[in-house]
Amino acid sequence: MSLGWRDRMPRVGPAVAYLIKGWPRVSELFIASEVYRMEQLGLRVRLYAIKPGGEARVHPVVTLIEAPARYLPRTSPLSADPFPTWLRRNLPLFVPGLRRVMRRHPLRLARATAAALAQSVRARESRWTLPRGVYAAELLRAVALADALDAAGDVGHLHAHFAHGATTVAWLASLITGLPFSFTGHAKDIYQVSQNPAGLLRRKMRAATFVATCTRANYEHLRRIAPEANVQLVYHGLNADFARLVAGGVPREAPNDHLRIVSVGRMVPKKGHDIFLHALAYLARNGLQFEAVIAGEPDTQEAEIRQLIDALGLSGQVKLLGVLSQAELLEEYRRSHLFALACRITGDGDRDGIPNVMVEAMACGLPVVATAVSGVPELVHHGRNGLLVAPEDPEALADAMLRIVRDPALAAHLSAGAVATVRERFDGDALARRMVELLDVAR
Repeated sequence: MSLGWRDRMPRVGPAVAYLIKGWPRVSELFIASEVYRMEQLGLRVRLYAIKPGGEARVHPVVTLIEAPARYLPRTSPLSADPFPTWLRRNLPLFVPGLRRVMRRHPLRLARATAAALAQSVRARESRWTLPRGVYAAELLRAVALADALDAAGDVGHLHAHFAHGATTVAWLASLITGLPFSFTGHAKDIYQVSQNPAGLLRRKMRAATFVATCTRANYEHLRRIAPEANVQLVYHGLNADFARLVAGGVPREAPNDHLRIVSVGRMVPKKGHDIFLHALAYLARNGLQFEAVIAGEPDTQEAEIRQLIDALGLSGQVKLLGVLSQAELLEEYRRSHLFALACRITGDGDRDGIPNVMVEAMACGLPVVATAVSGVPELVHHGRNGLLVAPEDPEALADAMLRIVRDPALAAHLSAGAVATVRERFDGDALARRMVELLDVAR
């Protein structure tokens, strides 16, 4: 499905301001796709970011977005100094906007200040420790955002991505300006209490006109936190760049001489790359010839993953490819027999929702083996469009991969089911229309 000419007709009404922590970011292509599709559907978007993404590479869709990114004052890291020192160094950046906001919204600013102060006290580690300075910093950012929204003069609604820092800034800016706000919650930002301590997530949910989230598992979790809040399920769908790449179909070029397996994800524990490697070692011990590649951003687990590859004797069979473009990922999917990702819930509660790379692989007709955690079973239905195994079980993961290798009919069945699932339930354009409907009502 694609956006038709009627969808692209300009819509009347005020603009929607999107607030994002870092812009642009390679790992947050789903946000860029959403903003682009909002514009294609005629929504007037104003884009604000707390800081630059800090990455040299950007996805093509970012260059297609019409709204210029406007950045809030760039501060030094709050963790680098005691809060009084941080405040002394950074407050001058906010003084001009603070003066304007004090003139325009004195009572609302006082209310937002009281809310930030109350949260800083509630979130203390103990009754004997000082209030947390992070909420004073977020109040200053909210003042800067409110000043920018006042200057724009045409914004009727504010939407933030991720339920912690950016949404706190949006909530406080809403208190200052009187504009309604909403937000999208994704993963650890809604599950880790440390991201929203002392009941902050519930307060923000109750204040928001709606809360969007990208999995049914997230939806149910959020409803338990704040049953009275307006929580809406909106899947991400296939991103705009990848949708263009696969629009004409994806001819497969999988090699016939040996098995080729692809996995994609940042080098962090929740992706389960260590479990994947142990599963590959199990296949190797059982005499299976294969080649495996892992694509993804180097991160906190990279050194451990490299050491594990050597320790398991897989250095000749496993390659780490780093960050790839969407076109490069498409080639990896085309050349492979199957996709595997061993997602887990970590000890601190971090988890994936529905990995976007899994939607990409399935759009290419690649049979998928995944773990039944979080929102993954909402995408992968065992035996219909992929295979699911329990988390933390390398042998089960390996056995599932072997099933696909040894049963071409099963592989073909899963491939067809995968393509149909993405087309019918994860069409990014159709899901963007749903988001526009929510924002239209909220403005």
